[in-house]
Amino acid sequence: MNPNDLASGKGDRDENFPVASFLVKAEHRALVKAFYRFARASDDIADHPTAEPEHKLALLAAMRAGLTGEGAPEAMALRDAMAERGMDLVHAHDLLEAFTRDVTVKRYQTWDELIDYCRVSAMPVGRFVLDVHRESRETWHGNDALCAALQIINHLQDCAKDFRQLGRVYIPLETGLNVEELGADKASAQLRRIIAELARRTRQLLAESAGFSRRIRDRRLCAEVAVIQRLAESLCDRLERRDPLSENVHHGKVEALWLATGAALPALLRRAA
Repeated sequence: MNPNDLASGKGDRDENFPVASFLVKAEHRALVKAFYRFARASDDIADHPTAEPEHKLALLAAMRAGLTGEGAPEAMALRDAMAERGMDLVHAHDLLEAFTRDVTVKRYQTWDELIDYCRVSAMPVGRFVLDVHRESRETWHGNDALCAALQIINHLQDCAKDFRQLGRVYIPLETGLNVEELGADKASAQLRRIIAELARRTRQLLAESAGFSRRIRDRRLCAEVAVIQRLAESLCDRLERRDPLSENVHHGKVEALWLATGAALPALLRRAA
């Protein structure tokens, strides 16, 4: 199977949260998008519904090889772009660890195990963007809380699809989850309680990240993070009230724009003042 056959066709405009939006300075946008293309290609490999695990792992190994030598073109392009900035590739390597787990790990027993997965699957993305903007690493605590929250929100939104298409379950089994219920057309009362409780735990992470955007020096990145924080809070509201197996828990484009504007403008005006 050719690696291109595993591509989902998904792009940065299809993500639940902004990727290198107009709020990010033009001088940084190309590097952020190079990182996104590397991550998207790796994610498509790990999430392909029919490719054999051995084949996926071989392609992910080619991604890792491309970070240091000859390998996947997306990885080599990212390596060259980061070399121009003198940046370390640690965040890209962490992401590949997450995608490898996606192939080899199908269940998480505890909340702590899920957070450890977020440590390599989500936190490196925010840390990379902060490093691109030369922000202080003192911002990493807020970043890590926000990125973990975003990852868990995505897992809850897509819990049925992940199970049906990939046999993968990110809801911790310690919650009392009956895994087979994820294949139903509608969530049971128990599953709804589990999802709502996980959404509330995720809201605690968002409470930790609430002041994160204000600690970012770059005014435009500050606004982008404020937007992401607001979108995540709104999605937690939905997950507490709606059933992701039978109801829409994603934002429409108009709604997302409205929420983003309401978060970005105050952040920009606050910095301007």
